[in-house]
Amino acid sequence: MAVTPVGNPYVESSDLVANYPGASEALAERIDIVGVNPFANAAARDAAIPSPVQGQMCSLNDDNKGYRYDGSEWILFSGAGPANFTNTATGTYTDGGIDYKYITFTGSGELIVDQAGFADILVVAGGGGSETYGPYNTGGGAGGVLELTNAYLPAGTLTVTVGAGGTILASGSSNSGNDSVLGTFVAVGGGGGGGTSDDSTLAAGCTGGSGAGGSGVSRNSGPAVTNQGNIGGNVASGNAAGGGAGSAASGSTPGNPKSSSMTGTAVNYSKGGSNSSGTTPNTANSGNGGGGAANGNSGTVIIRVRTN
Repeated sequence: MAVTPVGNPYVESSDLVANYPGASEALAERIDIVGVNPFANAAARDAAIPSPVQGQMCSLNDDNKGYRYDGSEWILFSGAGPANFTNTATGTYTDGGIDYKYITFTGSGELIVDQAGFADILVVAGGGGSETYGPYNTGGGAGGVLELTNAYLPAGTLTVTVGAGGTILASGSSNSGNDSVLGTFVAVGGGGGGGTSDDSTLAAGCTGGSGAGGSGVSRNSGPAVTNQGNIGGNVASGNAAGGGAGSAASGSTPGNPKSSSMTGTAVNYSKGGSNSSGTTPNTANSGNGGGGAANGNSGTVIIRVRTN
């Protein structure tokens, strides 16, 4: 008996007739693993496959959907529609003939998903804190923004963590913002502001999500996290810089925010902090970096699902 490169057995001409039953059984067992075998429902499947292996697939006739075993549970991979959550919705609206409901988390909690499927999600991390050194300030980086359309949510209880903003520190690199998390989806906190004077011992801006913290004379911003924003600004002269968001910024210019209409209305999130107080809004759950001498702002998590 021989096997194909991917492991499927077959009879070859040199096999004795006595080998045929064994080859036939091996092939049938292989099909049980790699084929999409149909079952009436989950109970019938579990009775027939008490010890599934990772990668094994099946379909269920009661919901006409396909499932794959990921090593610990059966995961829907085909025929998924909109997800549904049982938490009380924050609001509802209609856009382009599609009805939506959404929930906004301004603090950590749990999302209860009773129907696995697809949802739109917005995960905004906490902004980085500003740094102050004498009369000088640097901007904190904006919190990372993760906005996804048709993100798959499994059924069950998903932990939601809303990242707090980083706190302001004096005479050195300040605290970065905290990550926000929805299940396995993570937005990275904005970087804290860096050193603000000619003193080369002061730190550069910290690595951040939508923006690394800005820093002062001859000090560079830390790098930004891939796909969650751009770096914060640094300056070649002067004593302060801004944190970046949609684009890098320097001095008293805040980084550009990220606009999202996940709740039916356009809202700006994750604006990079600047060296000047008042140019960056100090708004809870915005993900803004700290502007002037200020803490970064907390993030938020929003989940939107179709209801028609």
